[in-house]
Amino acid sequence: GVVKVGAVDADKHQSLGGQYGVRGFPTIKIFGANKNKAEDYQGGRTSEAIVDAALSALRSLVKDRLSGRSGGYSSGRQSQESGGGDKKDVIELTDDSFDKNVINSDDVWMVEFYAPCLEPEWAAAATEVKEQTKGKVKLAAVDATVNQMLANRYGIRGFPTIKIFQKGEDPIDYDGGRTRSDIVARALDLFSDNAPPPELLEIINEDVLKTTCDAHQLCIISVLPHILDTGASGRNSYLDVMLKMAEKYKKKMWGWLWTEAGAQSDLESSLGIGGFGYPAMAAVNARKMKFALLKGSFSEQGINEFLR
Repeated sequence: GVVKVGAVDADKHQSLGGQYGVRGFPTIKIFGANKNKAEDYQGGRTSEAIVDAALSALRSLVKDRLSGRSGGYSSGRQSQESGGGDKKDVIELTDDSFDKNVINSDDVWMVEFYAPCLEPEWAAAATEVKEQTKGKVKLAAVDATVNQMLANRYGIRGFPTIKIFQKGEDPIDYDGGRTRSDIVARALDLFSDNAPPPELLEIINEDVLKTTCDAHQLCIISVLPHILDTGASGRNSYLDVMLKMAEKYKKKMWGWLWTEAGAQSDLESSLGIGGFGYPAMAAVNARKMKFALLKGSFSEQGINEFLR
């Protein structure tokens, strides 16, 4: 009973809501050691996240009392200060600009409707999402106290509310965690779900190999038999297998390359492939300078077992 969870019906007790600057609902306040200075709770709205915050507040209270201080609880501001993030990467939307930017866009939009303040974790996540998705997933914000037409249009009742907009689909509610990592993870899932399969490139020179492998965590490289040995249909069947695997694993955002036997002899030699055993496949991590070779069959089943 050291940590107590309470509730206030703000419709009935409007003076209390006004006393603590409550303008959006639901709003959660934490009253730590200093009961005269409540702090906003900025964490997730799941039971697990709230329990974690309560335990964190309790630990902070005990630590302060043992050290003779009367400190409070920090629910997320510290993570914003230490973790960076810039509000400039959050796109502010209004009643007038919303349709032009969001509804007619080919990109994915995650929009936070807030009142009165934007969540710090949202701003922190925006910078990372922009970088990792190359701007294809956008984090935006709508001040619902100013842009009431938008709030009414989408049935916004509590704050903050986050909605996901994708072209040609009805908006859906985001019901995940509210930490930066939670938001970034969901954005990356949306990015990979909507991304086309990675391009399958032929290694025609060293630049193609270096550029692709340097840009991806993992490079999947196939060395296929010479076309004189397999004919066009044989070559295409191997390429079809690779394309299917690239589609299957597109969320991994790997690079996919192929070359003909003998065309890149230095590469074959460095991977220990050269001269026999075609088709062959290697998964290469250029950053760690490590690779692994496919031991099973060059088939969907064999490659899937190799990569998963």
